[in-house]
Amino acid sequence: MENHLNKLNSAVYIVGAGPGDPELLTVKAQKLLSVADVILFADSLIPEQLLQLCRKDAEIVQTANKTLEEIMPLMIDRARSQKIVVRLHSGDPSLYSAIHEQMQLLHQANIPFEVVPGISAFQAAAAKLKVELTVPGLVQTIILSRISGRTEVPATEELASLAAHQASLCLYLSARHVENAQAKLLEHYPADTPVAICFRIGWPDEKILVVPLQEMADCTGQENLIRTTLYVISPALSSISGRSRLYHPEHNHLFRGARD
Repeated sequence: MENHLNKLNSAVYIVGAGPGDPELLTVKAQKLLSVADVILFADSLIPEQLLQLCRKDAEIVQTANKTLEEIMPLMIDRARSQKIVVRLHSGDPSLYSAIHEQMQLLHQANIPFEVVPGISAFQAAAAKLKVELTVPGLVQTIILSRISGRTEVPATEELASLAAHQASLCLYLSARHVENAQAKLLEHYPADTPVAICFRIGWPDEKILVVPLQEMADCTGQENLIRTTLYVISPALSSISGRSRLYHPEHNHLFRGARD
């Protein structure tokens, strides 16, 4: 891997930084940061401790106060100058990171790029809560979504219709509209369904509160949570247990025959 990275061509690497804990950065992301010439990162969402992995002579660009029109020319210019550019995004780039338009513009500019996945907040939250979000006989589906706000959600993905599945529902970017979210969720989930309210998961000041769904909005308000908050609504957070068939002695598959 090290030899491969030493031979990297100039390009843009869109890298997932994970939810906040520097130790949850992937090995590939760490190695890219260690060789990059330029690192652009949203300083409001990514801890500066990650920059300790960067070269001391690397160009560090904070982007929290920049628009896409300011960020893209810089990325393109540095890549054309034969630089290795890392665009560092919080969580995993495939979720709510606005990389779609960045990739389109890089493609139009004939700039090679690569996407490096990261740990998402819902995965870190499940680990902190010590739960599996797909419990046999209880819930087998995870829905990742948000409620409509300044960014519209398509009508076919309206929150109440998603709640009808009563799956493990992970709600991003919704703290400012939590009263509306709670009302829509209560149309289908029982009022006592457990909800994990996860604030700045993976950061030193993280806060995780588990409350009944009917208290979701009040708790959010009492804690003054307006951003960087993930909600996990799931029957899997209850004490009900289930067993996977995968390791059951009566279950056979390609690598193990059934046992008497």
